[in-house]
Amino acid sequence: MLFTADAWPGIADGSITLTLRTWTRPQARTGGHYRIAGMLIEATDVGQVDVATISEADAARTGAASVDELRERLGGNSARVWRVEFRYVGPDDRIARRAAHDVSDEALDAIVARLQRFDRGAAWTRSSLQLIERYPGVVSTVLARHIGKERQAFKNDIRKLKELGLTESLDIGYRLSPLGELVLRRLS
Repeated sequence: MLFTADAWPGIADGSITLTLRTWTRPQARTGGHYRIAGMLIEATDVGQVDVATISEADAARTGAASVDELRERLGGNSARVWRVEFRYVGPDDRIARRAAHDVSDEALDAIVARLQRFDRGAAWTRSSLQLIERYPGVVSTVLARHIGKERQAFKNDIRKLKELGLTESLDIGYRLSPLGELVLRRLS
């Protein structure tokens, strides 16, 4: 889920705990965890509601000044919207993971085993990590071409590595995290 930067402080301090979306199908699920601006939130309830039932209290929980402002933000094109209640869980867990310098051999072995499972269909993890190490900050389109993949398939693979804390997204491209550097040394 995406939120505008003006909502981030309210999410962090717990004053924003609701979002309403005009999705055609749900993009969140109850119990799902989502990362926003270095934060982790959990969707506690997801369902559809009639726009007419949105209250002033709901508007306040979204960070809107009024129900009219909220309805205007929703665009008025839909009679029903997705209501996602959520709670702030804490900082994005990948940040602490990728900064890890002192990782046990068992933890590194577990990550390598996970990468081996990723590689079952076709080996890609080591070559992707090596590519990012060699070309930090290079746009994904160029990196994908280097490795012989379509851009979106490449980005999907890199998201898996990012989830493990091995890579970091930059404004343009990626770089290996300290953990990613340790794992790449382990793979070599």
